[in-house]
Amino acid sequence: MVKIDCNQTPLGPSRKLNASFKSPLKTSLDPELDSAGLQLQVENLRKKCDDLDRQIAELLSEGYTLKELDQHIDQLHEYNDIKDVGQLLLGKLAVIRGVTTRELYSEFGLDLED
Repeated sequence: MVKIDCNQTPLGPSRKLNASFKSPLKTSLDPELDSAGLQLQVENLRKKCDDLDRQIAELLSEGYTLKELDQHIDQLHEYNDIKDVGQLLLGKLAVIRGVTTRELYSEFGLDLED
């Protein structure tokens, strides 16, 4: 009969199994620094929000409507989905043929920057 020592692993003594969890992320112990960091993040988010509002107002002043912008965003999503499928198919075809996708791009007249 083999006796198993629960405090021993094949690589040596085990670490304390009942020890409290220690996060690998370093955190600041000073609440003032955390507060200042949060204030800075909030201010940056406010600036970003203001910039986006300005960009939207600019587009609206150029005659774009929110409906057109939503349609354009939907079309970009559809384009990206179709492009992802194309990339997947090119990758599978490259594996089947035993070539690189770069070679397939030139064969099909595709630009590597697309």
